[in-house]
Amino acid sequence: MSAVMQEAAPQGAAAMVEVEGLRKQFRVRGAGFGAPAKVVHAVSGVSFSLQAGQTLGIVGESGCGKSTLARLLMGLIPADDGRVSIAGANLSQDAASLKALRRRMQMVFQDSFASLNPRLTIEDAIMFGPRVHGVPPDEARARCHRLLERVGLDPARFAGRYPHEVSGGQRQRVNIARALALQPQVVLFDESVSALDKSVEIQVLNLLRDLKEEFGLTYLFISHDLNVVQYISDVVMVMYLGKVVEIGPAEVLYERPAHPYTRALLASMPSMDPQRRTLQAPISGDPPSPIDPPSGCRFRTRCPHAAPVCGEREPALVDAQSGGARAACHLLDTASGHPLAGKELS
Repeated sequence: MSAVMQEAAPQGAAAMVEVEGLRKQFRVRGAGFGAPAKVVHAVSGVSFSLQAGQTLGIVGESGCGKSTLARLLMGLIPADDGRVSIAGANLSQDAASLKALRRRMQMVFQDSFASLNPRLTIEDAIMFGPRVHGVPPDEARARCHRLLERVGLDPARFAGRYPHEVSGGQRQRVNIARALALQPQVVLFDESVSALDKSVEIQVLNLLRDLKEEFGLTYLFISHDLNVVQYISDVVMVMYLGKVVEIGPAEVLYERPAHPYTRALLASMPSMDPQRRTLQAPISGDPPSPIDPPSGCRFRTRCPHAAPVCGEREPALVDAQSGGARAACHLLDTASGHPLAGKELS
């Protein structure tokens, strides 16, 4: 992306996070000696906007592009095309704009141990970001201790410890405190609670909800756990093979999913009710290779409602039959030519 980080204030009620036409491809070696290189279509034209104070949950099977999208939003890898705007400022890859972005947006990774420097104490790890951005040592230390207290860790006990001297749940609390040390507006979580025990997981999720209200934060929350996403999200975005297939308010999407893939995902959620046991797999087969994705709708090779038009033309995101949601499926467009378009499906 060629645009640089513009510090001008956004006009009107601009979205806190705005993504338009984001694309990323990776070149990989061919299968045989001398074979031409191939291209992995990791993220293909993703667009969405998120208002301040909202939480966007991003779900999908492994390999759908969730983590690549997260790294594109953070500027950790360059995009091939598209635009990312954080609090009205456009992202580019030059050092000055990326440093400015770090004050607006921070990320909490899945592996709580690998994301911390084992040679830095907890205090030093949390102070590191503010010190790089010019915060005086005393102020950075005071900020560190306040945040440790806020995430439930006593600074007198934990500030001088090293990452290997605390538990996984405590390390993730340290990572949350470190992300907040630069006083960001947006925090991105990439599977940040998936490695935690369930008892610890709910404590961290409740902490995140409290911190969001206290500091006026906006969250992007990536997870494969649909229950976790439902608990914490205001808006949910479903991805499949690098594409957005459905996006809408969490309560609408969970109660009345419009896209066949979203329906299959929700049907795969475990139920505690013995009367609602899953007797057959809601979705069969594996996702196609992102190196050679299907033409038209990328889900058509696994969709029980696939028709010839699904392979001929890629569906656009259109308003679903439920309020506020949008889905990319020919079934929802009465002019698409799909024989079941506009009909209620069981």
